[in-house]
Amino acid sequence: MPLPTISTPTYELTLPSSDKKIKFRPFLVKEEKILILAMESQDSKQIARSVKDVLSKCILSRGIKVEKLSTFDIEYLFLNIRGKSVGEDIEVMITCPDDKKTQVPTSINIDSIKVQKDKDHERDIKLDETYTLRMKYPSLDEFIKNNFGAIENMDVDDTFDLIASCVDQVYSEEESWSHQECTKKELINFIESLNSSQFKMVEKFFETMPKLSHTVKVINPNTKVESEIKIEGLQNFFG
Repeated sequence: MPLPTISTPTYELTLPSSDKKIKFRPFLVKEEKILILAMESQDSKQIARSVKDVLSKCILSRGIKVEKLSTFDIEYLFLNIRGKSVGEDIEVMITCPDDKKTQVPTSINIDSIKVQKDKDHERDIKLDETYTLRMKYPSLDEFIKNNFGAIENMDVDDTFDLIASCVDQVYSEEESWSHQECTKKELINFIESLNSSQFKMVEKFFETMPKLSHTVKVINPNTKVESEIKIEGLQNFFG
């Protein structure tokens, strides 16, 4: 007699970038195992393939391509899928800012963690009186680098590669050049041709990009000082 099949609960969330509702299920143990083995391999291609395959299986709504989602959509999805797999609450260790060493365990309900949008964030960057640069959000590859890779090892070339990959379009009133029409080298050369003030506007696009964020209050048990801490980015919720 075969063993019974355990039913898996389904949940719904709204993608931050598009307000589109999608259905998903938690990770299964076999999928957690795939992710752990991939991360232990430290092979970026294997990690990317595993994350893509596992997220694709957990997303139940049709027509959602993981590799086309923005980084913060993927982070929000991963947070909710991973969170629903272990329970409604996640435990994080907070380092108290008053002495910068005491760690306090804090429980956070995943439903309270949202993608925060900066009111000064703009995708269209007016470079001068003629040309505007339209940016697009980083996708799955950048999600892998930021959360499972050695982000501290990124060099200048990696940074310019990232910026070039996020150029969606350059346009004026008369002409436009899409990402698909340009080579990677042409896009990097274009970014390198910007002056400092123009480049700062591109940097601002990344600095103000929507991100997972949640504010918690902690009391240092040693000093009794209460502090307010803002937790940002998926890696700070799960490590």
